[in-house]
Amino acid sequence: MEKGVPIRAISRCISVLQAINRRGSLSMMEIAQTSGVPYPTACRIVQTLLHEKLIEREPARKRYRPTMLVQSLSHGFQESDRLVACARPHIVDLTAKVTWPVSIATRVGQQMMIRDSTHTMTSLTLNNYYPGYTLPILESAAGKAYLAFASQEEQAAVLEAYRSGEGQVDPLTLQYAESGGMFADIVEAGVATKGRNPYTATPGKTSSIGAPIFNSEGVCGALVLVFFSSSMKMPDAVKQYGDKLKIAAAAISRDLSEPLSRAA
Repeated sequence: MEKGVPIRAISRCISVLQAINRRGSLSMMEIAQTSGVPYPTACRIVQTLLHEKLIEREPARKRYRPTMLVQSLSHGFQESDRLVACARPHIVDLTAKVTWPVSIATRVGQQMMIRDSTHTMTSLTLNNYYPGYTLPILESAAGKAYLAFASQEEQAAVLEAYRSGEGQVDPLTLQYAESGGMFADIVEAGVATKGRNPYTATPGKTSSIGAPIFNSEGVCGALVLVFFSSSMKMPDAVKQYGDKLKIAAAAISRDLSEPLSRAA
């Protein structure tokens, strides 16, 4: 196969579907702007996605949202993943205790991808984040919690990719990570934090706390609790929820480390 993007139309269709899936509800103009696809092309793609029932038009306004059928695209990815199976009861239990939504995420390149969440289980959320939503690894509590406990080789690879211009990161954040201070502080605290998350569907309105998840080979993901930025200061949130988050992450890690026959 030749290098590059062989079928541009498919690439654009994926961009449109990702834009709608990430934001939850968008107008046609917002779809074109968010996906970077020309407006006439975006209109044709939206009509195709409507026909395939992957999205639907809201009855009361001219906005488009994903349908449950979108989750079928990640069925094999999610159902075959032991992390999701092991973590599900723990994140449900944690949300019942703290009322805030909880997610698990794993690294995919320079991003952390949500694998499962409890956003639909609580009213204390501004958006529902489904499996497949991604956040920059150094601009999220999940990514920082994961990377702090990763190998030095993996840390170096991520930082080098950022230096090469791959991925979104604030220069001061990158400098802090390169100094080693960020990772040392996170390891000491056992959790990572991110105030006023800039790369969510509602930038700046939520903050998060993340704790690492381990399997028998090392760190494999992160557990994240999300709360309204206006509801409390970060030190208070860590004091109130940090230990609960670490306990839940440790329980998931124990289940992941069990032999498959016992965990089944």
